[in-house]
Amino acid sequence: KVIRSYPHDRRAFTQGLAYEDGFLYEGTGLYGQSMLARRDLKTGRTVKSTHLPKRHFGEGITIFNDKIIQLTWKSKTGFVYKKDTFTLLKEFTYPTEGWGITHDGKRLIYSDGTATLRFLDPNTFAAVGRIEVRDHDWPLRGLNELEYVAPPPSGVIDSQPGAAGPQVFANVWPTDMIVAIDPKTGRVTGRLDLSKLYPRPEDSENVLNGIAWIPETKHLLVTGKLWPKVYEIELTEKTP
Repeated sequence: KVIRSYPHDRRAFTQGLAYEDGFLYEGTGLYGQSMLARRDLKTGRTVKSTHLPKRHFGEGITIFNDKIIQLTWKSKTGFVYKKDTFTLLKEFTYPTEGWGITHDGKRLIYSDGTATLRFLDPNTFAAVGRIEVRDHDWPLRGLNELEYVAPPPSGVIDSQPGAAGPQVFANVWPTDMIVAIDPKTGRVTGRLDLSKLYPRPEDSENVLNGIAWIPETKHLLVTGKLWPKVYEIELTEKTP
């Protein structure tokens, strides 16, 4: 259920999204245009931003304590910023492409476009595990932007074991589908079909990409690459 919508910069090739205290944090892509931005959610106004070097294609972001962590696509390089000033604190490397990133409070969780979610130590960025995501016993590839979500409202996802706990929500590229994933088993526990949210040409690259959780309301904020709006949606039980 769409609760409301907010303006979104149509120039933003959205790759990562996070929400905190009324502000939307966004990581964008494309070579020469990639950036990290903090925007006023209600107005869409950019209040702080920093650009990545032109050789990097920006990808997912996550807020971890007082830091923002941003991935890049093929550079295998991540950036750690001070949250309030966007001061670059350090760089780190990882062995695969970087797509989406989130965390469970103890570990960073990132996707690389395959069916694998990888776990990193948030201090050393060393690999500490991985899981394969499976939908009806088939590996689900194209996992992109991620968001770790506290237990969603009851009835929204399957009532099978593991579905009642926290979930990793993931955009599935190149679709307008979000899946809920049990981070313990990798099993897909539910899906959100948002294909009717923002009609677009079938061959367009402007797909749904960007998920942020509002803990106060238990609503999701979603947008897409070059979309004009950010949508706040309430998760409700599927009607028969």
